[in-house]
Amino acid sequence: MSLFNQLKARSDNNDLIRVGIIGVGKFGTMFASQVVRLPGIHVVGVADLNIQSCKSNLKLAGWKPEMYDAKTLDNALESGATCVLENFVSLVNEPRIDIIIECTGNPVKAVDHILAAFESGKHVISATVEADALCGPALARKAIEFGVIYSMAYGDQPAMVCELVDWARVCGFDVIAAGRGHKWRSEYRSSTPDTIWDYWGLTEEQAKRGRLNPKMFNSFLDGTKPAIESSAISNATGLLAPSNGLNYPSGSIDQIPMLMRPINDGGMLEGSGFVEVINSLDENGDMIDYDIRKGVWVTLKSANDYQRNCFEEYKVQTDDSGKYFTSYKRWHLIGLELGMSVANVGIRKEATGVAKEFLSDVVTIAKRDLQVGEVLDGEGGYTVSGDIRPSNISVKKNYLPLGLTAGVKMLRDVKANSILSYDDISIEHQTNAYKLRKSLEQSI
Repeated sequence: MSLFNQLKARSDNNDLIRVGIIGVGKFGTMFASQVVRLPGIHVVGVADLNIQSCKSNLKLAGWKPEMYDAKTLDNALESGATCVLENFVSLVNEPRIDIIIECTGNPVKAVDHILAAFESGKHVISATVEADALCGPALARKAIEFGVIYSMAYGDQPAMVCELVDWARVCGFDVIAAGRGHKWRSEYRSSTPDTIWDYWGLTEEQAKRGRLNPKMFNSFLDGTKPAIESSAISNATGLLAPSNGLNYPSGSIDQIPMLMRPINDGGMLEGSGFVEVINSLDENGDMIDYDIRKGVWVTLKSANDYQRNCFEEYKVQTDDSGKYFTSYKRWHLIGLELGMSVANVGIRKEATGVAKEFLSDVVTIAKRDLQVGEVLDGEGGYTVSGDIRPSNISVKKNYLPLGLTAGVKMLRDVKANSILSYDDISIEHQTNAYKLRKSLEQSI
């Protein structure tokens, strides 16, 4: 039976999947616009520090006021409406809620929310992939301890890459590489929230209409989000990080099989089994035709001459040797696709991607010369960006993880384009995020 039919059956039997959402920004609003169209799912409550903004976003997503006017969670459960709360604690402690969706985008706060949900016996779908890159394997172990499910959010690229990798492996193929696309030029590394919209290709009016957060979108552009998502993919699939960071090779979709093969086979990979990001811009900065900028892909290899001949007979687009083939989805729809995670976790009791091991890490790179006493502003801001490294290298060199950089103070000067270490900053040691991260580092 399909997931959709099972959702309809849950609706017909009044056996709803009861959900709580923490954070109604862009991702949460996108999901809100879809969940009202899905049978078998009831958003019992949403928690957001800015209640008026939350209600405004629900209205923007097409919700009528009576849909989110429940005064208490009890009222919401009785009426089928949604209760809007400021405090997440009541939400995670409500025993009749099955799944918490964490989509604040703040990794330190997200870890608190996720652990609280685990302790209350809730499954968690995390759209805050920043938390996953920071300490995902440790969170996954905590979920197992509490007997609950911890899942990546489908619609975000990491979960979709995990799906493609799983498909390839279940079919019997060796996965050579997997990842996502991006629009990349080296100068984007120093982009700030003040420069994002021209680089991104949106007007100020379009950004305002969509209530887009310039800091968040700048993290997409400056290499931070590609590194975060590639790290999450690596830790969930067992694929490795490039030794010196993402390479962003330029190419169309049809050129990916040529690029994503080992160097000794004419490609640019240092070996088999890596994550990478394909650049949709050519060397002149122009968009490449039939690009994968907003999509995901997996490159696999035929096992023998018979399979290579099958590729040829069925007119599969391969590299020039006929051995390497790339499957892909050209688009991802972010929160509009989250129903896949809710249905999988709620019905099949299966995550749509989860960290398994600590293979890759996101290190912190200075966007400009940083001075003693400056306070870092974290992902997508004016001071730092992120890039991927193998975790055995990052931990050995005491590199500062990008997920811990918001609000920390510089203890010494650092030159632009340098990787920061823990020794460069003053940091609070008592947060759950810091403690989990340190426990993860000790596993290396």
